[in-house]
Amino acid sequence: MGGNSGGNEGGTAVTSRFETPDDEVAARLRLAVGRLNRRIRIDGSESLPPLQLSTLVTVEQHGPLRLSELARREGVTAPTMSRVLSALDDQGMVLRAPDPGDARGVLVSISDDGRGKLRDIRSQRTALISRRLDRLDAEQRAALEAALPALEALIVPEED
Repeated sequence: MGGNSGGNEGGTAVTSRFETPDDEVAARLRLAVGRLNRRIRIDGSESLPPLQLSTLVTVEQHGPLRLSELARREGVTAPTMSRVLSALDDQGMVLRAPDPGDARGVLVSISDDGRGKLRDIRSQRTALISRRLDRLDAEQRAALEAALPALEALIVPEED
């Protein structure tokens, strides 16, 4: 079975691995984006675990939010989100306030410390990517820049 593209003439990928050329592009993109993301997380050595960081970003973008809404947006259970919020609260990254629409509920928003932490992490990650971009030649940089609108379009959620 052909598992790699090393033995192909002309350097093309093994077509039997993919149903269509788009499948190959999708697989290569998934692998590249995933590995780049992991590399940034590893090299960045942030003090926030991924779920705490993601939750903080969600609160920044969509807050104030109830715990149940945060759990839904992050794809975790309410008990898991409760632990994440406790950790962020202990670090002073979020603020909790009574929900004016429901006396039993609490709304979570980002604190100034949380905003500062996100600003620092984003700055650090941008610097890491910038250093990696410096390794590319002019043609590769131009190709990457030209691809940015298409990559950004992939981020937009599908409409139902």
